[in-house]
Amino acid sequence: MKILRAEFAAASHDPGRYPPPTLPEIAFAGRSNVGKSSLLNRLLHRRSLARTSRTPGRTQAIHFYRVNERFFFVDLPGYGYARAPEALRRAWRPLVEGYLEGRPLLRAVVVILDIRHDPAEGDVELLDYLAHHEIPAIVVLAKADKLPRGRQAPRALAIARALAVHPALPPVEPIPFSAVTGQGLDALWRAIRGRIGL
Repeated sequence: MKILRAEFAAASHDPGRYPPPTLPEIAFAGRSNVGKSSLLNRLLHRRSLARTSRTPGRTQAIHFYRVNERFFFVDLPGYGYARAPEALRRAWRPLVEGYLEGRPLLRAVVVILDIRHDPAEGDVELLDYLAHHEIPAIVVLAKADKLPRGRQAPRALAIARALAVHPALPPVEPIPFSAVTGQGLDALWRAIRGRIGL
């Protein structure tokens, strides 16, 4: 995918106070410190458009990035960081659920997991929530460069099987991805383009 222009468009800190929907949107969600910002920057061929927080779990805002004047990438705040203040952890649900349930142009959510670990309770809850609301999910296994190539396919299969244990979740084919090497970049773009009709 050729990125001609990618720019920060807006941020929302309060439930219900989101920019008006004008273009198709792809949202990105994952546990704090799973590599979401690095993934976004690699997709957009930018070094620091999506900024990482030095303290995982502290950032509680939804960031909107306009891409090629044709669609938005929407960066949802990370979840599941136990050391985040309780007030921030409570604020995550209404902020994110308000967005997910109220965006008519939301086409899919890219759910980012760490390929080295089995899905956590929060990951399963999010995927179950998306399935319940009939929001398509694209499952990405970040940090693939942390594993030898020979171990990546077995880990992807194990994660797919772990998710398949939950009957409410549709079958998934996770995409191993590395923001360092670019592995999985083309596959993820194909999945995204298929959802936004490009």
